[in-house]
Amino acid sequence: MENIFMDKYDIIVVGAGHAGCEAALAAARMGKKTLMFSINLEAIAMMPCNPSIGGTGKGHLVREIDAMGGEMGINIDKTFLQSKMLNTAKGPAVHSLRAQADKNRYHVEMKKTIETTANLDMKQGEVVELIVEEGRVKGVITKTNTRYDAEAVILATGTFLGGKIFIGSSAFESGPNGLAPAKQLSDSLRKNGIMLRRFKTGTPARCLGSSLDYSKMQEQKGDEKTVPFSFMNDEIGENKVPCWLTYTNEETHKVIRENFHRSALFGGQIEGIGPRYCPSIEDKVNRFADKERHQLFIEPEGLDTDEMYIQGMSSSLPEDVQRDFYKTIPGLENLRIVRPAYAIEYDCIDPQDLKLNLESRKIENLFCAGQFNGSSGYEEAAAQGLMAGINAALKISGKKPLVLGRNEAYIGVLIDDLVTKGTNEPYRIMTSRAEYRLVLRQDNADLRLTEKGYEIGLASKERYERYLRKKENVEKESARLTETTFAPGEVNDFLKNHGTSPVQGRVSMAELLKRPQISYSDLAEIDNDSRPQLSYHEVTQLEVQIKYEGYIQKQLTQIERFRRLEDKALPQDMNYDCVEGLRIEAAQKLNQLRPESVGQASRISGVSPADINVLLVYLEKKRRSKN
Repeated sequence: MENIFMDKYDIIVVGAGHAGCEAALAAARMGKKTLMFSINLEAIAMMPCNPSIGGTGKGHLVREIDAMGGEMGINIDKTFLQSKMLNTAKGPAVHSLRAQADKNRYHVEMKKTIETTANLDMKQGEVVELIVEEGRVKGVITKTNTRYDAEAVILATGTFLGGKIFIGSSAFESGPNGLAPAKQLSDSLRKNGIMLRRFKTGTPARCLGSSLDYSKMQEQKGDEKTVPFSFMNDEIGENKVPCWLTYTNEETHKVIRENFHRSALFGGQIEGIGPRYCPSIEDKVNRFADKERHQLFIEPEGLDTDEMYIQGMSSSLPEDVQRDFYKTIPGLENLRIVRPAYAIEYDCIDPQDLKLNLESRKIENLFCAGQFNGSSGYEEAAAQGLMAGINAALKISGKKPLVLGRNEAYIGVLIDDLVTKGTNEPYRIMTSRAEYRLVLRQDNADLRLTEKGYEIGLASKERYERYLRKKENVEKESARLTETTFAPGEVNDFLKNHGTSPVQGRVSMAELLKRPQISYSDLAEIDNDSRPQLSYHEVTQLEVQIKYEGYIQKQLTQIERFRRLEDKALPQDMNYDCVEGLRIEAAQKLNQLRPESVGQASRISGVSPADINVLLVYLEKKRRSKN
């Protein structure tokens, strides 16, 4: 049957989850005529699993997305139910903001943003085929046999591609949340040389809040002072709902153990690899047999629904077993399940088949993002979507790609880990993955990245001017605190009242602020009338810069050493078999992955420090012979 031609776009985005939304918005805001496809428009920015944004490590990604000019931070600030800063007992490097979301409002607000963004069209339809000519993507064909041409295509298919749901012995083709799966695109990708593999994830049951006994649970309140994700906001209002904490027990585990044989996970039906850091409840009971209990958080899904999310209890057990084990849990004895837990398998690629700009090594101008790249989580998906959208727009404009280094952003760590190291399971960002996390804090994401976003035409002028004001205000106030000094008699009573030792000589306010017992707001007690009015973001930045100045300087020195290897570019046509002294395994890996720098090469599994030294010697010889 002949294809019907409909239209031509600069960029087509396949998928409208968190990766697809950020990719489409970034491309359109950078001036490219963009079309975003979704199998169902109700799936735009859908939260098929946990209705929350942020968390440890993930909160850093959201702030970085926002700093560059992305939408996730703005959207969760509009639609949050409860906000909490995690890890506050530790240092600022691992402070991570997390917000419970109103699931439906999050979708509605993101859809509204997409509908009103210039250069951006959205369309309900299933893409079934890529148009590839001479190794370059030229467009897509939909299920209705309609052709759309494009300069670049971004694949952000999430868990829809080849989606298959498992509940006990039942298995059926489906996308998340009961939506239709994408069934034909996988064949087109394989036909064009894209190798696919199967990953798996899962989600717990949803129940009616009215069927729960909250008196048997522990109330979990949000922070008294809510903190915005977006640097564009200073205030976002109060928390609207509490969450609740309860625990499994030995009876719960007994029901689960007795039914291991009925689990799709243990029964052999599931072939996909699941996330290590978000296992199903049957996997937890099996792997951690010595644990007497596992914690569960009961979290509301929205203000206009009574549905509650049971975090920490995803499962592929049949519905009758789910009913039985949930009812053994304090507060859930009479629960009414409205959506059963399930596991879902889907097709994804090996991210080592991508370049650092998220472009396919096999098909030019084909970019990939999100769970399709083997990651897990809304935040990881959105970060990749943002960078795929940016780099697709830059590529078709004939400009250099924007690749964030591991020393510049958690986004850089995420993408470098995926592309350079690969992953054998759904990848999750964690603060421990970042070598320079004291510099890559969530509070300074705008100082690190907003200028980059503005230079490429993504961050707005308003955002850029706000960033400049913050930078100037922090620098001015830091200088004032350093220059303003006090005699011992002027501050020792103040220090005693705050539980810290007195001083013997004159001391600056900056030196006082370095003390862990003293905050910037405390200094108001001894400060004069010239104290400026700073925003939350400015105060946070000021305190961290002053309190951790010595540690930050040490890390900046480490980053400078790191840059020396990152700046040593490797020719993309280099034949590593010809490098004398390089081990066979290293040469094979380097020929396969084509690292862009010596630094990237050093992070490839199978390439040793000795191999890197051989490469450095080889490059130096080449440089001298050329000169």
